[in-house]
Formats: sequence, structure tokens, C-alpha cells
Amino acid sequence: MKLREANGDMSPAIIDRNLTLELVRVTERAAIAAAGWRGKGDEKAADHAAVEAMRSELQNVSINGRIVIGEGERDEAPMLFIGEEVGNRSGAEVDIAVDPLEGTTLCAKNQPDSICVLAMAERGGLLNAPDVYMHKIAVGPGYAPGIVDLDRSSLENVQAVADAKGVPIHEITACVLDRPRHAQLIEQLRATGIAVKLISDGDIAGIIHATNTEETGIDIYLGSGGAPEGVLAAAALRCTGGQMQGRLILDTDDKRDRARRMGITDPNRKYAANELASGDVLFAATGVTDGSLLQGVRLSKTSIRTQTIVMRSWSQTIRMITADHRR
Repeated sequence: MKLREANGDMSPAIIDRNLTLELVRVTERAAIAAAGWRGKGDEKAADHAAVEAMRSELQNVSINGRIVIGEGERDEAPMLFIGEEVGNRSGAEVDIAVDPLEGTTLCAKNQPDSICVLAMAERGGLLNAPDVYMHKIAVGPGYAPGIVDLDRSSLENVQAVADAKGVPIHEITACVLDRPRHAQLIEQLRATGIAVKLISDGDIAGIIHATNTEETGIDIYLGSGGAPEGVLAAAALRCTGGQMQGRLILDTDDKRDRARRMGITDPNRKYAANELASGDVLFAATGVTDGSLLQGVRLSKTSIRTQTIVMRSWSQTIRMITADHRR
């Protein structure tokens, strides 16, 4: 039996490592379906194609799966809705978070970094987050615990990273989602000499970029974005060893009520990555459009090529899988 370390003890690894390839097939199929809608300006059609393909392939996976983050927390989504059971009912009991098409606008406009994403954890391991915004901060591995903290200002956090790296603050690059709500943050960072990498969509990829500094040149992720995407990003960081904190933005009675119905008892709680995604975690993402994280789907006369990143928290392994599918 494979073992994993938990609180200093060795305990069974819940998820069979063979499931990693099954997850790859799920995100590959969703990406291929979405790729047919690249650049055609129809976000809904692209998203529907990815959802339908992901759900169909999930039914073949050897799990007793339950969707905890999926389509339509507030709507009556017909597929991949929260609480839906997926898998062929023959394996471990697991929770699943999906973003069948992260960056629907990016896909519709054929712009970089549209991806299909799925995370899996042992039952109870993924926060059932409502569809609200979340304050987020993330850095890569190699820093002392607590190097960043949402209770400190953005500039204090960037300075802490600069000090830990032994460089002046103007050599730090921060990744921020390009939204009007971040205008003041962007102005403050630039006024201090900090370089800002703006992304138009896709903050799952943005957070992963911030934890792979040697490849991307990005040192820290700052700002707010979707809470479900925050859980998926935390799942990836559990596998890479990065640090992340998130806090739900529950600024109306309706949002607080929805959060309570989903089991959130402390609306001001600050979540670490291992509280957003705990236990044995798998993460997979396949590129739809070309980006700095993954290549997009490549179509030729005889084959379809995909590129996928797949990770596991227990073994801290990260694999890049390029596959050719016969047409």
C-alpha cells in the first residue's frame, strides 16, 4: 500500500496514481471539444462543448465522484452541477472541482491561456466555495512559511518577497488580473517600481505562473478573482509546494446566506492552500489556446495534438504530457 505523510505520520494515499492518466483523458477531451470554437466569438457554445465532453469522459473514470465545484452554483446547470455524482462508481470516494473552460472569452477570441481544468481530492478535501469573488495572494515554493499574508498590505507582501530573494523591490514582478477593481492596486505597485504582468482572464493560470518564477519571471500573484477558481489554483499549489491564501468576499446578505448554505460558517476566514484543497490531491489542465503555461490544441489532417500538465500533491510530481490523437 502506498503511504502519504500527514501530520508527521505515514497514512494511506487515498487516490490511485493510475487515475492521473484518466484525468488527463478528461481534460484532453474537453480541450479538443472547445478548440472547435476558438476564435468564433461564441463563448456559450465553446463552454457548452467543453462541459459536455468533460462530463461524458468523467463517467468512464474509476471513481465514486462528487462535483463540489462545477457549473452554476446559482443556476440550474444541467451538467457538472454541484452535487452531481460522476464516475463509473467502481473506485475511491472523491470530490471533484472543474472549470471545463477557464477563459471562455480567451477561447472565443483565440487569445492565450484558455485551458480546461480539473482537480480531484479525497472526499471532503475541496472547499465547497460559492460563486463569489475571493481575495488571493500566492507565491512559489522555497520561501519560509508565512512569507505572504492577506492581513498585510500588498506592498508589504511584495517587500517581504524581495527581501527573501535578496533583490530590490523594483526587480519583483506581480501578476494581477486586469480589472477596474484593481486600478488602485496596479497604480500603487507601479509607483513603487514593481513590474506588473496584467492578464485579461484566467487567474488559475496566473496563479500557477506566479509559482513558477524561473520559467515565467513572475514572483507573486495579487488581487481578487473567482472563489471556485481559487480552490482549483490551490489544488495546483498543493502539488507544487507554493503558498497561497484566500478570503471570500461576502459583502452582501445574499452572498453570506449562500455561503452559509454551502457550509461556510466564518465569512471572514482566511484560508491557506491546504485548507482550500486538503489531503491527497490531483490536478490536470489541458491547453485550448496557446499560452505561457501550455500549448493549445493542434489540428492536422490526420491527428490532434494536446498538451497537458498533471500534478499530484502526495508525490509532488509534475508531468507535461503531449499526446497525439488519431482523427
